[in-house]
Amino acid sequence: MRGGTLLLGAALLGAVSTVLPAQERGELTTVLDSIAVVGARRVAVTRILAVSGLPVGQEISYRDVQRAITALYETGQFDDVRISQGEVDGRRILQIEVVERPQLAGWSVRGVERLGERSVRGKIRLQEGRPYDPAAVRRSLAAVDSLYRREGYYRASIRARELPQSDGSLRLVFDVDEGRRVAISQIVVEGNEVFDDGTVAGRMKTGTEGFWWFQRGEYNETDLDRDLRERLPAFYGSRGHIDFRVRRDTLLVNEATGKGTLVLAVDEGARYDVGSLEIIGNRRFSTEQLEQFYPFTPTGGGFLGLGGTREGPVVFDEEKWDRATQDVRTLYGNNGYLYADVRPIVTRRTSGAGANLVDLRWQILEGDPATIRRVDIVGNSVTHESVIRRATFPLVPGDVFRQDALIRAYQNVSNLGFFQQPLEIPQIQPTENRVDVDVVFRVEERRTGNINFGASVGQGTGLGGFIGLDEPNVLGRGKRIQFQWQFGRNISDFNITYSDPAIRGSLISGSLNLHSTRLRYTIADLGRIRTRGGSIQVGFPFFGSRYTRMLTTYTIEESDYDSPTLSPRFNCTNCLLSAVGVALVRDTRVDLPFATGGAYHEARFSLNGGLLGGDGAFRRATFEGRWYAPLGQLGGSRPGSNPIKFVLALKAEAGFVWGDAGPHFRQLFALGGTQYGVQLRGYDEFSVTPAGFDPGASGSRANTVDAFGASYFTSTSEIGMRISQMLYLSAFFDAGNVWSTPGRFNPTRLFRGAGLGIAVVSPLGPIGIDYAYGFDRTNFIGDPAPGWKLHFKLGNIF
Repeated sequence: MRGGTLLLGAALLGAVSTVLPAQERGELTTVLDSIAVVGARRVAVTRILAVSGLPVGQEISYRDVQRAITALYETGQFDDVRISQGEVDGRRILQIEVVERPQLAGWSVRGVERLGERSVRGKIRLQEGRPYDPAAVRRSLAAVDSLYRREGYYRASIRARELPQSDGSLRLVFDVDEGRRVAISQIVVEGNEVFDDGTVAGRMKTGTEGFWWFQRGEYNETDLDRDLRERLPAFYGSRGHIDFRVRRDTLLVNEATGKGTLVLAVDEGARYDVGSLEIIGNRRFSTEQLEQFYPFTPTGGGFLGLGGTREGPVVFDEEKWDRATQDVRTLYGNNGYLYADVRPIVTRRTSGAGANLVDLRWQILEGDPATIRRVDIVGNSVTHESVIRRATFPLVPGDVFRQDALIRAYQNVSNLGFFQQPLEIPQIQPTENRVDVDVVFRVEERRTGNINFGASVGQGTGLGGFIGLDEPNVLGRGKRIQFQWQFGRNISDFNITYSDPAIRGSLISGSLNLHSTRLRYTIADLGRIRTRGGSIQVGFPFFGSRYTRMLTTYTIEESDYDSPTLSPRFNCTNCLLSAVGVALVRDTRVDLPFATGGAYHEARFSLNGGLLGGDGAFRRATFEGRWYAPLGQLGGSRPGSNPIKFVLALKAEAGFVWGDAGPHFRQLFALGGTQYGVQLRGYDEFSVTPAGFDPGASGSRANTVDAFGASYFTSTSEIGMRISQMLYLSAFFDAGNVWSTPGRFNPTRLFRGAGLGIAVVSPLGPIGIDYAYGFDRTNFIGDPAPGWKLHFKLGNIF
């Protein structure tokens, strides 16, 4: 419409030129007596006159009229603009006639199912309440069509329907017919000679449809782009073809069937073997030290790559070369050379024998080692800065900057649990002298405390309720207070704990616990147990280590035991437990509460009774080790992201009691289940005894006297998937046993269980469900009776 109007405007300008008086020099001009506006309803006449810029009483030419038409069109308010001139009673009047565009009252999208409606709507760039713009509608249609094609929906069609409204406005409806997604039935590779089509296609995420349900062959332009730019070049580069390139990719779609053939035209290039290595510019580390990172050594044959000599040429592997270069950079970064520039240079040449070789060089510009001038904390509105600085202790102002120290400090701050996750990557800001650096930690507070209440059920205590309070960051000082009251017909448990990780700002930690408990067990008839008491614990850094602490503990409890099935020595009134203990704990875990790296070691020893008073005289020792090894991750390559992580976890525990425990049978060890004693999944509580498996442990017939032992051992192997800080999935294998005395300890005879588990972090703490298979269960006559067992656990994380 606009093109036709411009032609009409040109014709009018010609007409105007014929009636305007001619000047002896220059172009034709005229003087207007007045200007009239026709067709304006929504747009004010004064605005039209102002935009046109045509004056009354002054000379104007056809150029002024042309500029007026252009200016009015550019407002986006009109579909057509016409300008004409006439005379009334000898007065020259210019008439501006406009056709206004309707106002866009709103728009909607229909028919979107396979793609997210939000992503489709994001491609439509129309503003409600503005004049309707057909060109913007066409651009939006093209953008939505491109989105569907990029996701493989080549048969999708998008249409915009105009719905006039009674008030003159207009509504738009975008009708989407998604059609079927293109399924790739075949991948054809042209130009390949070294690797066949199947090998090349097997290295791509883009695949063909097949027999299995997951072989859909769906076309995704983003995945294909990564295949062509990253995966295929990496595959060929790791096999010496560093000049590989994809010359062309074409998708041929059968419109009738929706099937597609992906055709790739490639240039494999020559294969290169490794030539010489040269290292220049290194002063901090010797050439011999850096050569240890060189991945193409002439040795490497034999078992596990030890011993032997490679015969023949070594094929260049671009991926190995890049990793080795990054290792050298990390070496420099961990020793303060933050600004070191390690440049990997690959020079191609042809040997005298005609072989294609690459000569490798690390060209190093070391610079000066960087030192930490300042460590800044930004964003903490609740948590005191001293709490965060205790976590960033590997980074000390004045020390040489090290990347491994930065990573450890970042993990420590994340482990506090006081800030939103994932934590933003610390910023390294160079100073003016290009030698010192400032490290900036940016944090965002999150609510840490919680009050919880509700119903509870215990396998040994029945139905009850609970009220709890947990605040791990009291007054922003990093101190913790926990209160829990569990009540019911068979249970009344009051427990309060206060912990301070840095007493008066020192490196000494402390905790105080008070509790009062009444239990009446409904299984494994342990009878009634009443306990009142508390403990105090003080911790010190072990030889100055921030990860290893020496803990000293004193515990005093008064208990009443009343059970018809317990031995008389376990039945008592006002029995006193007085014990002093010492522990050595080292914790380097990361990504808590579901660790994905590091280790945890704990050794505890306590003396009970004797000179300390109380009933019973015994010594108790427990040992525990947990080890975590990352296996890989999905996504999260961007710093500060939250990827899905896979981890291999191992755990081993052992415990011993020497002497006479007297009435304090709970200081001995019970094995089985997940709630009462030592965890062994696939078996009921108290079912693994020093005498073997007890099939009656799940009922009241359990022999509770024989269920407790004076030594035990358990181990767990687990492959876990940490989806987030709140969700963890695992596959595990447990093994363990309990013995009547420490002398009978024999970790070669263990009960085995395996299964799957899920754990979530709730306001009550970690809650888990495990479904495990006990391999060594038996029936009442001793025959094998393996089976499954469902376990619920609260607060127990691997």
